Amino acid sequence: MPPTPTELREPVLAWFAVHARDLPWRAADRSPWGVLVSEVMLQQTPVVRVEPAWRSWMARWPTPADLAAASTADVLRAWDRLGYPRRALRLQECARAVVERHDGVVPSSEPELLALPGVGSYTAAAVLAFAYGRRSVVLDTNVRRVLARTVDGVALPAPSQTVDEVRRASRYVPDDDATAARWAAASMELGALVCTARSPRCEVCPVRDVCAWWGAGRPADEHAGRRKVQTFTGTDRQVRGRVMALLRDALGPVPAAAVDAVWPDARQLARCVDGLVADGLVTRDPAASVDDPPTYRLPS
Repeated sequence: MPPTPTELREPVLAWFAVHARDLPWRAADRSPWGVLVSEVMLQQTPVVRVEPAWRSWMARWPTPADLAAASTADVLRAWDRLGYPRRALRLQECARAVVERHDGVVPSSEPELLALPGVGSYTAAAVLAFAYGRRSVVLDTNVRRVLARTVDGVALPAPSQTVDEVRRASRYVPDDDATAARWAAASMELGALVCTARSPRCEVCPVRDVCAWWGAGRPADEHAGRRKVQTFTGTDRQVRGRVMALLRDALGPVPAAAVDAVWPDARQLARCVDGLVADGLVTRDPAASVDDPPTYRLPS
């Protein structure tokens, strides 16, 4: 039998009261904008890399209006090596939308949040919970894994989120706003620190005794064959990252020859550079004359 909402929530909330990490976007003085920035940065990037970047970012652009007025080149340089730099562009677009539509204040309703550039269902729910203390179904990979194990008795959730999964998660969210917001943070923290994907620390888990997966003998992942194994070496992502690093560090426009030198496969490099230009992450300046090569730079 899966645990009841009370059987699952109470031990997790008690554990969180003792073991919660002291993260700056959880501080009492954090702003809704700071929460939104943290959620965008934390997508596919670990906390240890995000925390210093978040502190620097918020010191430089503490409000949406500050980021909206910044140059795109400065934004991309500040994003540095957080990865997936298109997130930086979407965050700046989001800041401009907040300024234009909401007088510079991050909205507190789900429809308005979802209408912002780059804000999906998870980010909207997270902002409602963590910035405004509102009840919402916050379902990231950590929470999905905790519920898959404790409630469904499986090693890992299915590769794609389902409607039934969201409904199941909603049944475990407390009715009152304050406890619901704390449950969102606590279940996420449990997944990040204890109920991890590869090496779960079941021996210290506060809900081991009611966990369906533990009770079933920790069966193997039934979806293992459907999961993609992400690699990095030799991928277009690695090539794009090298080009972006070159342009971030440059004091001015970079000649084509310098860009050509970052990767040995000319066809792959050309494809990646074209993609960066199409994504708005790189500007290709035409040659001044037939004898001069084009140059590349970050968008101004």
